[in-house]
Amino acid sequence: MTVEPKTVIAALPVAKFADPDRTAKGEPRATVALNHLDTLWINTGTLCNITCRNCYIESSPTNDRLAYITAAEVAPFLAEAQTLGTREIGFTGGEPFLNPEFETILTATLESGFEALVLTNAMAPMQRPGVKAWLLNLHERFAGKLTLRVSLDHFTEALHDEERGPGSFAKAIEGTDWLAANGFRLAIAGRTCWGESHGEGLAGYARLFADRGWPLETHQTRDLVLFPEMDGALDVPEITPACWGILKKSPDAMMCATSRMVVKRKDAATPAVLPCTLLPYDERFEMGSTLAAAAHADGGMFDLGAVKLAHPHCSRFCVLGGGSCS
Repeated sequence: MTVEPKTVIAALPVAKFADPDRTAKGEPRATVALNHLDTLWINTGTLCNITCRNCYIESSPTNDRLAYITAAEVAPFLAEAQTLGTREIGFTGGEPFLNPEFETILTATLESGFEALVLTNAMAPMQRPGVKAWLLNLHERFAGKLTLRVSLDHFTEALHDEERGPGSFAKAIEGTDWLAANGFRLAIAGRTCWGESHGEGLAGYARLFADRGWPLETHQTRDLVLFPEMDGALDVPEITPACWGILKKSPDAMMCATSRMVVKRKDAATPAVLPCTLLPYDERFEMGSTLAAAAHADGGMFDLGAVKLAHPHCSRFCVLGGGSCS
């Protein structure tokens, strides 16, 4: 298969996404209200065991802009989420398995009755013997409640390693093989930046799944999700209320209609709630230090808890790209 070069998109004009309420053309900006908190995301910290070429959150072995969140800091959010009927707690990083309190955090999450989704590269941090032992214990205690989603940016070693570094594909495959062999609920996350059609991407992952014997189906989004690319410096249309009808999409289908994310900024006194996983560093989108405060956030980027789609990622990833981390 021949992979075409990536398309070059014009730079984002300064006027776009600058005003919370109006587009650069002066039109009203679209908003999305929270219908139900189905998924609460916890960022475990931005430190990672590898440095990817294009990581939207800039995770690396040295980036600690989002600090390791502690079990004590997570506990109040789990308690709040229980009162809201939240189904799932998602964990992202960085690499969650680097957080020294992640065992305690993940165990408490499952013991609280939630489903848990862990985003991981399945490399060395997850493959430590002690980590494998407690994962097996959790799998035995909470069968069907724990899912591990492994990042495989492409179904070929060459392109995956182009993004994540030499040897990363082989190590990720080793970790994923172990998860599959031990019966864990498994999912794969890929990327769509390679210039191939959607069908070619699905076919490639289908071959990989068959070759490895992983019990996954490419047509099931719970098994395979292919994420749109994100670059806040590139041009993208702004979203107005009229766009929902033009695009035949509903605000209820957007990620921020059913999810929120908790982050702990380096040196911050308390964690902060954000609309979603895509805006970890933009402090304009902080909604408060509790889920209750977030539900009533007003002014700036929020309208009585509804999120104003005033960031390029809102347009490119969610509305136009149809992406969702849940």
